[in-house]
Amino acid sequence: MRLRLDTLDDLPPQVRRPSYARADLSAGIIHIGLGNFHRAHQAWYLHRLMQQGLAQDWAILGAGVRPADGAQRARMLAQDCLTTLIELDPSGKSAEVTGAMIGFIPVADDNAALIAHMAEPAIRIVSLTVTEGGYYVAPEGGFDADHPDMAHDAAHPETPRSAFGAIIAALKLRRAARLGPCGRDLYRQCAQL
Repeated sequence: MRLRLDTLDDLPPQVRRPSYARADLSAGIIHIGLGNFHRAHQAWYLHRLMQQGLAQDWAILGAGVRPADGAQRARMLAQDCLTTLIELDPSGKSAEVTGAMIGFIPVADDNAALIAHMAEPAIRIVSLTVTEGGYYVAPEGGFDADHPDMAHDAAHPETPRSAFGAIIAALKLRRAARLGPCGRDLYRQCAQL
């Protein structure tokens, strides 16, 4: 059985599923790097808040910056961005379908769509989980400013290759639009939760 919104009612009764209407959710977070760690932690915690009727405007838009992320986008969209968290412990196992992620930004070489979405006023958090290669650490340690991606981003800041270059480009757009950085009013928003 494929996991999709239209198959949720076909799941066994012991599998928990979203009790909230996903159509009522709006994005407040962009997360770059949609691996298992993110889906089992940040996305799950947001899902749990949404199950309580909270955080309806904090849904996640997934994002990636590498060509391989396009395949992840296709997989996630094929299942309506739903994921299943399976929990194993000495007393047994459980499964829960989570629905905090509502979309996945198109992946492109110039990261234009990602930059535009990060510059939207509704986005209050940009988070990422990347592998050690995504931090551009030189073999001898420290930042690898000579990496080809970093050289490209410095020479072409409007079409960056890295997540960090895309974040910088989005922050420039936010500043130009007088939106301030992501998280500017985060404390006030979180106090309402």
